Amino acid sequence: MTTLSKYEEGQLLLIDKPFEWTSFDVVKKLRSVLRVKKIGHAGTLDPLATGLLLIATGKFTKKLQFLQAEDKEYEGVIEVGKTTPSYDLETAFDTESKWEHISDEDLLGTAHRMTGMIEQYPPAHSAVKVGGQRAYKRARANQEVVLKPRDVMIHRFELTRIAKPEVSFQIHCSKGTYIRSMANDFGRHLGTGAYLKSLRRTAIGDYRISDARALQDFIADYQKEHASH
Repeated sequence: MTTLSKYEEGQLLLIDKPFEWTSFDVVKKLRSVLRVKKIGHAGTLDPLATGLLLIATGKFTKKLQFLQAEDKEYEGVIEVGKTTPSYDLETAFDTESKWEHISDEDLLGTAHRMTGMIEQYPPAHSAVKVGGQRAYKRARANQEVVLKPRDVMIHRFELTRIAKPEVSFQIHCSKGTYIRSMANDFGRHLGTGAYLKSLRRTAIGDYRISDARALQDFIADYQKEHASH
């Protein structure tokens, strides 16, 4: 089987999404490089996030709905004392508060209280559809965005490093969880505000980031292999 027909037939690719690329950017790039008609991804990552993106081609695209339902794992950094409308660095800071009174115990206790089944509102700057339009388009146009809460399961919310005002964390959660909302809610519970400074997805179900390929490395190897055929 040639390299080209292998991807037309169906493959599952583990790609490490580059910083500032949208998940759709990655799909679009691979569709062009691999010259396949059927291609999609399981679980959107925000542009400012990096990490594991599962890309399916050909008949493997039928597996995407099942892969999207898998639990996800992330690591990242939350900064307390500041907020942004998008809950990350996609938009400018809109509030700033004192955080020096917050103790390590306050931070650890808040993470503990946010574990288990919780109710979460998606960010206004998200791809959730409101009245047939993506919420982020309404938010960027300064239109009112009313989103409904959803129940999500946080299996683990562990603070791995405390260097105030920054807190490093690891999260294992159910599908549909917004880590930006986790950061915003973390700051709200503390009374200081907070935003998501960085994020990396490390796992989707049994698939790990350690088995993923950097996008440009995958493309370079594919083009080298294809040129030899």
